[in-house]
Amino acid sequence: MVAVIAAAILAFAPSNHYLFLPDPARAVEPLVHIAGEKDRPGKGGIYMVDVVVRRASILERYFPGLHEGATLVPAEVLNPTGVSESERRKSSLNEMSNSQQIAAAVALRYLGYDVQATADGAEVDLVLAGAPAQGKLEPGDIITRVDDTTVKTPEDLRAAMDKVEPGETVSVTVKHSGGTRTLEIGTRADPETPGRAVVGIYVQLATNIKLPISVKVDSGSIGGPSAGLAFALDIVDEIGPRDIDRGKRIAVTGEINLAGQVGEIGGIKQKTIGAREAGADVFLVPVANAPSARKYAEGLRIVAVSSLTQALRVLATL
Repeated sequence: MVAVIAAAILAFAPSNHYLFLPDPARAVEPLVHIAGEKDRPGKGGIYMVDVVVRRASILERYFPGLHEGATLVPAEVLNPTGVSESERRKSSLNEMSNSQQIAAAVALRYLGYDVQATADGAEVDLVLAGAPAQGKLEPGDIITRVDDTTVKTPEDLRAAMDKVEPGETVSVTVKHSGGTRTLEIGTRADPETPGRAVVGIYVQLATNIKLPISVKVDSGSIGGPSAGLAFALDIVDEIGPRDIDRGKRIAVTGEINLAGQVGEIGGIKQKTIGAREAGADVFLVPVANAPSARKYAEGLRIVAVSSLTQALRVLATL
């Protein structure tokens, strides 16, 4: 009886670690709804891949190998100090929503539509507890200027902060629903890069996008920006002149920006296994992720891509 109770505790009691687990790739077409889309029956299609993230039990904490492709991650790595699990989850869903808009803009622009899409600043996604920005910045604020530097993208914000020494005060201009305001915010040293000044926020690209036709994506509870390329390819497939998958199952991962460039993503081990489990014929991945993906391919064809245009050229030659 004691042994049974002990086993139950080990199997179900949560630990202070999380598991990253493979999730079989799923077809994108049922999730994307576009005015004027074409019905392309067949066994092929564009597939997106995701990673299941859940808290590990005590048993899984010490034996993560019980699950194929599992990666054990300490809670403080997944949820940095000052960020709750619910805040991280909300941030992830915001990233997914933003990636869908960018994917639609890039795909429609590729197809020749008149799309108005501009980078509008660095949008505050999370404010760390106890950080200099707490009580001054809040999620939804769009940073447009730091001192004398104009901010159009998160990269601009990072470049502006690279000029600041930890402990100095910066003048930050933000836009919100109430208008524009300028704040004086202190800085502190980045715990991961002590010589770098930070105010204690997470940001994402703020965009001003106006689409000429209706594009809606229902991704449910899936978060993060890594399905951007998959959404863009599916939109081209659904309303473009050709069937780009040509009856093959095309698994895809990669974040996409307004220029159509494809960026590195996380969880490539689990995503490669998920593509395999779904019976994908080929897996398109960002260039930076390709070497790691090939370690877990086990016969799955891995193709590295750096842009939407290159991905479409690859599919045209399969």
